[in-house]
Amino acid sequence: MELEQSAREPTQSGQARWEGTVPSAIDARILGLVVVTAGVAASVNIPAGGVVVALAAFALLASAGVVVHLLGERKLRRITDELVERWVAAGGEITDVTRTSAGMRTEWTIETPDGEVTVGGIALVPVAQFFVEWQGVGDSMAASEAEENIDALAESLYEELFEIGSAPQRS
Repeated sequence: MELEQSAREPTQSGQARWEGTVPSAIDARILGLVVVTAGVAASVNIPAGGVVVALAAFALLASAGVVVHLLGERKLRRITDELVERWVAAGGEITDVTRTSAGMRTEWTIETPDGEVTVGGIALVPVAQFFVEWQGVGDSMAASEAEENIDALAESLYEELFEIGSAPQRS
């Protein structure tokens, strides 16, 4: 997986086709929350062990929180990248993949000719959740479950997004 590269190649219809990678989504808001939480948790140690113990606890908690976020972001990014690769390989047209954010979720917007698909989740590895939202309908699952069943997930989403979604609407 290459980092931060987005090469676009024109398709037969003249639109750009995504041929790059999913952008990084390291979130400063989550890292800030980790640091504040570590500070509050470490301050409890001041009466019991003193400033030295509190500083050691802060360093341990903050570094563990950063690692947990980085691993969660990497997992969500890998799932997103694999979904997009499988959709393109199956014939789906992806025009762009961009990083977005809402609340404390880490998200990517995948642009298709039929609309935008939002994927992402909570980027904290022990509780990492993966979600997909398209046309106002969303679904979520544990990120580890999504990663284990990536083939079935990509196939079912491809059918819904590209085959059913692009079928002509009847009045």
